[in-house]
Amino acid sequence: MATWEVQDAKTHFSEVIARARSDGPQTITRHGAERAVVLSIEDYRALAAEKPDFKAYLMGGPKFDEFSIARDDDTGRAVDL
Repeated sequence: MATWEVQDAKTHFSEVIARARSDGPQTITRHGAERAVVLSIEDYRALAAEKPDFKAYLMGGPKFDEFSIARDDDTGRAVDL
């Protein structure tokens, strides 16, 4: 993944976009720390398409149709009242 300083990315913004389409994601840094990533629209759509909505996420969990718990026959201890 290519790395650009903010000032260079501003100056060469068209090139950053072109490289995002041809070479993949481009990282933007400020003072050496990663701050942003420029993606091609194809990469963005691929990421966004994989995200299920909340209901689908919950419904996609494990199924408990045959879930049963064996209960202990112990009734507890005798208590004098």
